[in-house]
Amino acid sequence: MTEAEEIRRFWGRLGLPGLVDVHTHFMPERVLRKVWAYFDSLGPLTGGLEWPITYRKEEAERVALIREFGVRGFTAMLYPHKPGMAQWLNGWAVEFAARTPDCLHTSTLFPEPGVEVYVREALEAGARVFKAHVQVGAYDPASELLDPAWGLLAEAGVPVVIHCGSGPAPGKHTGPEPVARVLARHPRLRLVIAHMGMTEYEDFLDLAERFGEVRLDTTSAFTDFCERFAPFPRRALPRLADLGDRILLGTDFPNIPYPYIHQLHALERLGLGDDWLRAVCHDNAASLFGL
Repeated sequence: MTEAEEIRRFWGRLGLPGLVDVHTHFMPERVLRKVWAYFDSLGPLTGGLEWPITYRKEEAERVALIREFGVRGFTAMLYPHKPGMAQWLNGWAVEFAARTPDCLHTSTLFPEPGVEVYVREALEAGARVFKAHVQVGAYDPASELLDPAWGLLAEAGVPVVIHCGSGPAPGKHTGPEPVARVLARHPRLRLVIAHMGMTEYEDFLDLAERFGEVRLDTTSAFTDFCERFAPFPRRALPRLADLGDRILLGTDFPNIPYPYIHQLHALERLGLGDDWLRAVCHDNAASLFGL
């Protein structure tokens, strides 16, 4: 059985029409190849871990493969690491969304003068989800420069997938405290905490319990790879069950050091039941994005 057949059997058994994956990476080829080179070099933000890229393929092959998996909605998580880069990435994202209609039009941002202007432009161009990468960008998400942009996104109800946890390696501004300051100012902001907030899982569950629009994505969490260095605390599983309507499937495709199906099996073996799996793997994101 091919991996695609195994994945389709997984969601077919649950009675789903497919999967919705809120954390996949598509970006300009030269940028993506630099990302892959960083993983290959065991850069410090990878925690020094061996990180082979399982789906190191050309863009067209990656799009075809994720469709073959039965992923009916996915994202183009792109992110800047310096000022002056976000607007250019957003321009590329408009073109990618136009030629890839099953990709949720994704944009990004950075704390810099003019961020409010290009975030508004991205929203007007049809952006449906944003990516913020606190670890790579090395910025404080509660920066005053970002405040107007967060306000725009909260008002628009557009979700933001934010890498703000301290895994696989901490950054200057990672952790729950800066995010809590953002939410105190913008409690209706639809933040999706990437990687379940790894490694501060329980702190980010606290935020989800305090703020009704906070969600978490499963990217890499619970997998054998991450359980070795950042195990999810089993005492928190009941909280995960209680928040079942706000957990979203994410995988990091194609930049994962294991097969896609392993993320699905890792969720299944939590033992939270088929209703929980249906919600996480499809229904929650389908509702959030109107799919």
